[in-house]
Amino acid sequence: MIRLNVFIRTTESNREELIATAKELVAASLKDEGCVAYDLFESATRRDVLMICETWSDAKALAAHSQAAHFTTLVPRIQQLGEMKTEKFIF
Repeated sequence: MIRLNVFIRTTESNREELIATAKELVAASLKDEGCVAYDLFESATRRDVLMICETWSDAKALAAHSQAAHFTTLVPRIQQLGEMKTEKFIF
């Protein structure tokens, strides 16, 4: 399995649009084949920090996800609204 923790730092003015866009990405990604889990978390201490936590069955599923229309449309929008940093774990 593959786990990605995608940390997103945003501004107060972009926060609500970023959350709405991320929720749309979560809803669509949960339907992708090989998606084990996909969720959005908000920091309890910092309003400018969010995290998308995703788990994939294998590299093939993750590669397909990265080519999906919802990914190629929504992720660039999220990148416009905030700074992203990804951690990847294989287990």
